[in-house]
Amino acid sequence: MMIEIKGVQFINKGAELMLQAVLQQMQQHWPDAELVLAPNPNSSYINRAKLGAYQKWSIRKNILDLNSISYYLPKALRRWLKRTWGVVTEADIDVVLDASGFAYGDQWGFLSTKAMAGEVKRAHANGKKYIFLPQALGPFTREKDRSYLLKALPKASLICAREETSFAHVKGLIGDTSNLVQFPDFTNLVQGIVPDDFTNGANKVLIIPNSNMISSRNQHAAWQQHYLRVLVDAVHIVRDMGLEPVLLNHEGKGDEAICSQVQQQAGGELPILNEADPLKVKGIIGASKAVICSRFHGCVSALSQGVPCIGTSWSHKYERLYEEYQQSDSLISPEISREALQQTLEQAIATVDAEEKQQARAHFKQLSEQMWQKVVSLV
Repeated sequence: MMIEIKGVQFINKGAELMLQAVLQQMQQHWPDAELVLAPNPNSSYINRAKLGAYQKWSIRKNILDLNSISYYLPKALRRWLKRTWGVVTEADIDVVLDASGFAYGDQWGFLSTKAMAGEVKRAHANGKKYIFLPQALGPFTREKDRSYLLKALPKASLICAREETSFAHVKGLIGDTSNLVQFPDFTNLVQGIVPDDFTNGANKVLIIPNSNMISSRNQHAAWQQHYLRVLVDAVHIVRDMGLEPVLLNHEGKGDEAICSQVQQQAGGELPILNEADPLKVKGIIGASKAVICSRFHGCVSALSQGVPCIGTSWSHKYERLYEEYQQSDSLISPEISREALQQTLEQAIATVDAEEKQQARAHFKQLSEQMWQKVVSLV
């Protein structure tokens, strides 16, 4: 059996953490399955080869999608490509586990939605499984997107919306279909690793920026004006509390640039962590006193491990996440004052082990386990 994990990469630590989460489940449930990964600018051949992944050859360029041709290639040719070059086509793949996180909706271009819709329809027509693992979906207001999805989504084996808003976006499009379900982000089951060189975590507060906060994708436009000021305020607040602020780059050059700006504006020595291993990133988050975070999976890693986490939002997925973990009061607005931010952080630290928060953490881990049981039964 060949399983493609779609939508993952090695630069965004959240996307790589989802990859690791799926690999752990594959090892447990399908140890003999063969892994397939598609190349993309953030997923180099070297990184894919280290996992022993076959390389997916996608016959697509912009709007032109010719992947249907792969089903007509002689099997002998496909076997030769796989054996000799480690290259496989869409026709060779038995199961697609789509772990895109947040890739389909108005905030993104239509090409990814069009390509995905084509894959779903071809998988269904050829008796293969296409499963959307829990992810944020929508909104879908463009007529072109709606047309593609209306024809494709009912044919998916399973669609796991990550929260109520995503579920409503899909349900509003295709109705209350049996393949549409709701499950939380599944990285909450992954155990982090604390690196040896990360010490005295109980005195450290991580600040994790996100370049999307100041991009046109952000639905909260005021953040473009206030974001850097809030992060610099956070540095000063953490120092005033007798704790050590540490910047953590959760994704590549875009976030690294913001880390550098905060470092320059905050004054004084301010370390920047650039950890490549997503399991160690989660371990660092879990070993810290608190987190001030703009990356979704950074927030999940903190909230699911019982680490106080102040969050910012650039899409609906943050609001729903903090509601689920009973911590909506820890999601801040762009206009927040330094005094209010300090109060919010102190309150989050003081109440992190409240009963309702502990219950939420346990509940969502149980739901993730149920999700995998459902996926395993389908596969």
